[in-house]
Amino acid sequence: MSEHVSPLDLDAIERDLADVDAALTRLDNDTYWVDEVTGQPLSAGLLAAQPTARRNNP
Repeated sequence: MSEHVSPLDLDAIERDLADVDAALTRLDNDTYWVDEVTGQPLSAGLLAAQPTARRNNP
């Protein structure tokens, strides 16, 4: 029997979903625009390019 190999990277999809969930939680907590380590504001440009960013310089 041949084994079916999925073209999807399910681990990557799970990581992406976890990142989206974390971003939504940060929105609920009013911390979405803040670097989670330094407390400095995240730039609008960074969040436009990467909406799930948590750090200015990850």
